[in-house]
Amino acid sequence: MNSDHLVDGIQPIADVKELSNDLARRHRRTSSSGATVDPAVVDADMAAIERDGYVILENLITPQDCERIRAAVTPLLDHTGRNTFEGARTQRVYSVLDKTRECDRLIDHPRVLALLDRLFLPNYLLSQLQVINILPEETPQLLHMDDGFYPIPRPRPPLSAATIWAIDPFTDTNGATVVLPGSHRWGEDRNPQPSDDRLIVEMSPGSCVFFVGTLWHGGGANRSPDPRLALTAQYCEPWLRTQEAFLLSTSLDTVRDASEDLRRMLGYSVHPPFIGSVDGLHPKRLLEKK
Repeated sequence: MNSDHLVDGIQPIADVKELSNDLARRHRRTSSSGATVDPAVVDADMAAIERDGYVILENLITPQDCERIRAAVTPLLDHTGRNTFEGARTQRVYSVLDKTRECDRLIDHPRVLALLDRLFLPNYLLSQLQVINILPEETPQLLHMDDGFYPIPRPRPPLSAATIWAIDPFTDTNGATVVLPGSHRWGEDRNPQPSDDRLIVEMSPGSCVFFVGTLWHGGGANRSPDPRLALTAQYCEPWLRTQEAFLLSTSLDTVRDASEDLRRMLGYSVHPPFIGSVDGLHPKRLLEKK
């Protein structure tokens, strides 16, 4: 419903189902740049995801892009993980957006958004963004599901999805991500077993693996003499709490300078009727204040 339907300046709501509509008058819902991707390409990607739980999207950014990202994030790498899940020999950078803007193009890449548009409701959110650098002698990460902390029993549709972008080559010796194909369909009482098929996600720099939050996976062991640099972005349904509180960790100046897609995913959007509002109004109004 929009302002054309106002009665004496008031929007009439006659049916509870109308509360699922975009009720905003000034800041209407915007389209995702994923709409620019050939539907046939998206169909093929989705078929792989539905079958296996993941798809490898090859060479989405250039080697030059990877080198710019490496130059921007390398100075940010310092301490290693606080526990074995984060990794005793793994460096992580959180709150990335306020530290560098070189990673923006990975978060809102149209090929990724086209898949998110199919999987989730409009105004889905960025849940987490990390730089991950797996150092030599790191051991395999505990296998896990990214949306397993949401207390909704499996099997079920995914509540989140993730990308892991290769800045360095992903190989079978340097800590490439390990996935268990088909595990996104497992039930609540099913855990990985040694006999389960496991696939090492080998890919070239500039490629990414996209997988749903119900897929079992984990970082591999780094048996090489070199670190393995990557970036991961996780996304979730718009009615869920995100892992990182981006509204607190990302400055308004950074948000003003971001793409419309990225602003929306940072929480400057409203899931109908009112989830995400600020003082009863659309959060984009905060960006108008200097």
